[in-house]
Amino acid sequence: MNSLFEPLHRDENNSPLIIAGPCSVESPEQLFSTIKELNAQGISIIRGGVWKPRTRPGSFEGLGTVALPWIEEVKKEFPIQFGVEVASSKHVEAALKHQIDFVWIGARSTVNPFTVQEIADSLKGSKIPVLIKNPVNPDLSLWLGAVERIANAGIRQIAAIHRGFSNFRDSIHRNSPMWQLPIEFKSHFPEIPMINDPSHISGKRSLVPLIAQKALDLNFDGLMIESHISPDQAWSDATQQVTPFDLGNILKNLKTRKIRFEAPEMLDQLEEIRHQIDQADHELLEAIHRRMNLVEKIGAYKKLNNVAVLQMERWQDILQSRSGWANSLEISPELVREIMSLIHQESIKKQTEIMDS
Repeated sequence: MNSLFEPLHRDENNSPLIIAGPCSVESPEQLFSTIKELNAQGISIIRGGVWKPRTRPGSFEGLGTVALPWIEEVKKEFPIQFGVEVASSKHVEAALKHQIDFVWIGARSTVNPFTVQEIADSLKGSKIPVLIKNPVNPDLSLWLGAVERIANAGIRQIAAIHRGFSNFRDSIHRNSPMWQLPIEFKSHFPEIPMINDPSHISGKRSLVPLIAQKALDLNFDGLMIESHISPDQAWSDATQQVTPFDLGNILKNLKTRKIRFEAPEMLDQLEEIRHQIDQADHELLEAIHRRMNLVEKIGAYKKLNNVAVLQMERWQDILQSRSGWANSLEISPELVREIMSLIHQESIKKQTEIMDS
């Protein structure tokens, strides 16, 4: 699959792709003013919501096709490419009719394979680039499946957008980043560019620079950031949008990392450290292997004595004690609890198999 645009993959200056624009297109004046200021900041790839799928009725759901001629007019004034979100075949038809340069499939659409297939079918025969946001819920298969459906429609210019996932336990972000999921996505589709959306992850403009820098540290290919000429007066997502001027300052302060080591002596040191990591991982897996052997023994003992597999008091004791051990070793207790939970799930599975055999 090819990239979305020529500059999407990092250029000789290692610069990430920047897509910016208002959450919603609200008026010709708001659109013109925002793009004028964004273009002055060197941004030429613009996003703007025309159709806005909202969680609950009553919220602003976009102006629809009324806004498309405004986009055509502003493209005559500035050297830009413009993209909109589509959620149905009618949206695709209208976007293609009005010479929209690229489209994206939103998180609420990616979660529904029927919707994605409808969009895919309506895209057949076109060469328009398509960006695909992760689904609202943390389901990697849905994200991968959406890419496959669009690719099967003959679209070759595809990119993924990481906009975070619904997580009621996360009180910091609007949508929890769950960085391991876009990383896992890249292991399936390494050729597809990954664009981070710090606006929807953060939900508030103060966190946008932090999320954007984290994405660049992880070697994401680009950023999609919401920008409005007057964010506090925006008709949707006011708290997470930044002015074009502030966006320019954010971008100036972001640090882009080298993709790889270049000096031979640094490569030698890197290989030595990686060798040590390989050894540590092997020792870790040997330790898990020993633990699973003990789990099988205790499973057999429980079966012999007709004792239930799950012993909640013991599990709570494990969680508490291992978290304490983690603190003493200066390891994140949250990480250890997550690891122990996965090991416990496998332990329960093995003991249940022994009990039922």
